[in-house]
Amino acid sequence: MKKYDFAALNVLIVDDSAFMRKTLHKILTGFGFRSIFEAADAVDGLSLLKQHSIDLVITDWVMDPLDGVEFTKIIRAGTDTPNPYVPILMLTGYTERYRIEKARDAGITEFLAKPISSEILFKRLVAVIETPRKFIETDKYKGPDRRRNRPDSDYKGDERRNGNLQKEMSVNDIDALLSKG
Repeated sequence: MKKYDFAALNVLIVDDSAFMRKTLHKILTGFGFRSIFEAADAVDGLSLLKQHSIDLVITDWVMDPLDGVEFTKIIRAGTDTPNPYVPILMLTGYTERYRIEKARDAGITEFLAKPISSEILFKRLVAVIETPRKFIETDKYKGPDRRRNRPDSDYKGDERRNGNLQKEMSVNDIDALLSKG
């Protein structure tokens, strides 16, 4: 596993589950992150974004009063946040295709299915570092380029069109879907 120095980066965890925040905190500390901020909801997360220079956001999808998709849209709009370009990793236990597409279309950078593992989280962090995507700003979308044509991907577009759109997706299925945009 390649080594990275995360010590100087500020990460914000936004999740309504204290257990998940604690779990992520432990994993991130193990990766070398030293400055980890936590919020139990998106409103507190927005407040922390204004108070600190955040380099990475990890957010849950299902929260009140704002969910992770709305939280992402507010960040990307940039009208009430200092850094609309901050990488955003979305976590959720719901992996139906339409949800992944909705999160992608809101402007997330990476998507992680719960339960998470340190290996998958590290893989997503490495993707943010090693394969940053151009930031797109249009009238209808603001966020990382949704197309990810990776040369190492063996995903075939026809596979995407087969099957039930409501089907739960595996980590590999999610990677493939996000790779094609």
